[in-house]
Amino acid sequence: MSTRTALVAALLLLIASPATAAGASQRGAVVADSTAGSPSPPAAGGRDGAAEAPDPDELVALALRNSPSVAALEARVQQAQEMVRPAGAPPDPMVGLMIQDVGFPKWTVGEEDMSMVGPEITQGIPFPGKRGARRRAAQAEVAVRADELDRLRREVARDVRALYARLYALDQERGALSSGRELLEMLAATVRDRYAAGVAEQEAAVKAQLAESRLAERLDDLVAERKGLVAALNRILDQPGDAPLGRVTALPEPQALPLPWEAAVVGNSAEVALGRAEVQAAERRLEAARRELWPDLVAGAGLGLRGGKDPAVTFRMGLDLPLWSAQKQGPMIRAAERDLEAARQSLREAEAAARAEAARLEAEWQKTDLQLARYGQAIVPQSSLALDAARAGYLAGRGDFSTVVEDFNLWLEARAGLARRQAERFETWAQLQSLVGASGGPQENGTGRER
Repeated sequence: MSTRTALVAALLLLIASPATAAGASQRGAVVADSTAGSPSPPAAGGRDGAAEAPDPDELVALALRNSPSVAALEARVQQAQEMVRPAGAPPDPMVGLMIQDVGFPKWTVGEEDMSMVGPEITQGIPFPGKRGARRRAAQAEVAVRADELDRLRREVARDVRALYARLYALDQERGALSSGRELLEMLAATVRDRYAAGVAEQEAAVKAQLAESRLAERLDDLVAERKGLVAALNRILDQPGDAPLGRVTALPEPQALPLPWEAAVVGNSAEVALGRAEVQAAERRLEAARRELWPDLVAGAGLGLRGGKDPAVTFRMGLDLPLWSAQKQGPMIRAAERDLEAARQSLREAEAAARAEAARLEAEWQKTDLQLARYGQAIVPQSSLALDAARAGYLAGRGDFSTVVEDFNLWLEARAGLARRQAERFETWAQLQSLVGASGGPQENGTGRER
């Protein structure tokens, strides 16, 4: 056996050693041998160096601090808060000049007792209860804006964690492909040597080159795909689109709520909470609209100066007559009633959507648990056994190179599939967190960083 053949055998044995399924949990935790013997994966990007990506909770905190969308809604909340006091404020008083001339157009102030000139002030007085109703309606709008802000914050956290999970899957696949590239290069060299010595067919040499080309193709695709995901993450973080992000080497172990999730999701959904706030705001607006049927009062006072005679003091009291309520207040009340009905139906839709989403996430969670257990107990160790057998047969001259390449691709796909399933599970947890509103992050598993 040549030295090169011996190196190929050693590397194959190192990478494709059968994975033990002992200790794999039913929750599909990463099996200890899923990457055993593989070299450390390369940096995820050209400028990323060997640095690791920050913890996902750190990125979530950064996104919530930097997100322009979050800052905009925070300003909207403050705007709504500023509108509460003006909504319940009384109307401004009006100051005027009163002239009463009995002999008009002749000026008779100071000559006639009833002729006078002087300042006058009038003040509108809303009917009791109107100001309070307006203030309550404005406060309800603050609650709506606050719930919109809470929903957006949850969405930002969900999107950051989802992108983080996808980057993890890409980085794990890229690491496996990079580890396999060296193996394929050595296999291709061995095939060429055998072909030159007349002990291998040309087909094996061509397939070795094809396998190298396809692997390089996939690596280039992963580089471009990763740049797109990093750019999407940088948009949320309000950073330059090409700002680098280190390798995502591990995902925190998500700790989900006990099943079933429907009650927790419906009770804590930001969309449902927003729907309830909108119903309350519509009720407050309807209350304020109905109060507008009551007439406002007007009070006034004036000081009449009569030249050298004693001044005259006047007082006035008036009452609005809602004669045009059928054209004014009536349509406003009916519009507020329709608005309330629409808000109630939107709340029903939000609750139905929350129930459906809870059921979907439960199915996704159970599926990924099942599939991760299958990867840990069957697919990963079986792919290692298949590659080990193909490698042994090829080196012993009993097999062909096509079988080695096929089993090697299965070995790579098993590891990439495992990473994708882990990412799916973490993304499902992130979606659940956005619905139930839990603020704490998951605990790190044994393969990642300690929190």
